[in-house]
Amino acid sequence: MSFAALRFPASSPPTLARREPSSDLRALIKAHRAMYAAFGKVIHEMDGSNRDHDRASRAEERALLAVCAYPAVREGDRRAKARYLLKIEARGELDLAEHTQALLRSTMWKE
Repeated sequence: MSFAALRFPASSPPTLARREPSSDLRALIKAHRAMYAAFGKVIHEMDGSNRDHDRASRAEERALLAVCAYPAVREGDRRAKARYLLKIEARGELDLAEHTQALLRSTMWKE
């Protein structure tokens, strides 16, 4: 039997609530955007110290890891998380082993 011949049961379309990202994920993404902007500001300031740079870098990294680690169960969360992280990855900034580990762990059910 070919794959094309397989019939899968039709699923009902997700409700609007399931298609929208949760307030928790929206808050995590908003926090990361703010930390990313703050980090960019520190980089562009001429008088920023290395300590300011390191602190802003760590804060941005923690915020990104929180997005990666978020267990996106609902369809809206999965789509929003994937879209956001694909943008981050396109900039070459989803490049640490910790990012991959957090993403993989976020897909595992907690028992």
